[in-house]
Amino acid sequence: MSAENEEDVVVHEYDGIEEYDNALPNWWLWTLFGAIAFGVVYWFGYQTFQALDGPRAAYDKEVAIARAAEIERLKAAGPVTAELLATMAKDQKTVETGKQIFTTNCVACHRADGGGNIGPNLTDKFWLHGGKPDQIYKTVTEGVPAKGMISWGPILGAEKVQAATAYVISLKDTNVGNGKAPQGDPD
Repeated sequence: MSAENEEDVVVHEYDGIEEYDNALPNWWLWTLFGAIAFGVVYWFGYQTFQALDGPRAAYDKEVAIARAAEIERLKAAGPVTAELLATMAKDQKTVETGKQIFTTNCVACHRADGGGNIGPNLTDKFWLHGGKPDQIYKTVTEGVPAKGMISWGPILGAEKVQAATAYVISLKDTNVGNGKAPQGDPD
């Protein structure tokens, strides 16, 4: 039990193993205190001011910006395509706009959840006039006068029809409860 330095004090001994009370190195202490200070500042900024976005929020913003740019690029490319409509159906802002249009104009026939009333169920995999994005767009734009669905293209305009179509595409295969029985062919 001899200490190498007189300053070393044995704090604990067990089975011949001696434990000394040594001071931590300064670089280690500064790293520890710096990490604690950073953590406090980061937490305060995140919780109080919400100035710092978390990784998920930053990712969601980047995806929304990229989708909006892709939609603008596809719109500028010319006629409405299935690719444009599928991209719009993934854009939350467009789907929300489409939901408002759907709620205003379509719930009388298709219910608020798209489950079908007079019109067919839009939440299953069966479609009377085709379930591909461009077929849904054509149905909304031109209507189905023989079955009582008016042509929405001249009434709503191209952008609103595209948004409504994006919303209908987002409803596809959600299978709401108490929906109308399947009609048409599976897509």
